[in-house]
Amino acid sequence: MIRAYKFLLRPTVRQRQALGEMLRDHCSLYNGALQERRDAYRHASRTSVKYGQQSAQLKEIRAFDPECQGRWSFSSQQATSRRLDKAFQAFFRRVKAGDKPGYPRFRGASWFDTVDFPKDGDGCQRDSTPHGPVTRVRLQGVGHVCVYQHRPAKTISVKREGKQWYVVLACDNVPAEPLAATGAVTGIDRASRTS
Repeated sequence: MIRAYKFLLRPTVRQRQALGEMLRDHCSLYNGALQERRDAYRHASRTSVKYGQQSAQLKEIRAFDPECQGRWSFSSQQATSRRLDKAFQAFFRRVKAGDKPGYPRFRGASWFDTVDFPKDGDGCQRDSTPHGPVTRVRLQGVGHVCVYQHRPAKTISVKREGKQWYVVLACDNVPAEPLAATGAVTGIDRASRTS
């Protein structure tokens, strides 16, 4: 069973600024990839651009813009491109099913609030030695950020909610913990009701 756990990050002022820049740059990458897909379809005789093509362009984008796109994790940028690809897959699935399609939208900086890191150690690494109740997460381009508590993680996401920052750990093979029996019964038996 996969479960996600959310823990509060405690970034410094400089780290908070770097986290904001990371979100803005990933948002810019997402919107640029969306624009490329729209333009290719509209202006280039209905040509489709796929995830593989956009992922291959990341090296050139990072080399062209080392101060912004080049400083973040390549894997997290691939995850952002995959996020757009999933939005298009869902769009085409809904079109095929005859549902209301909902074309993928451009994201404003305030609406783009999560950066995913596909695996621990690839642009984002947890410090396995706790420092009291505090451990640290090293984020490429940000540094070591304090966080309270950890579990073994499969994927790591950095998320902004309002003015707070969180790390979300998707943990694999978490045993289910059954609730204690209370003896209380909830629900309504409609069959035994009389009118």
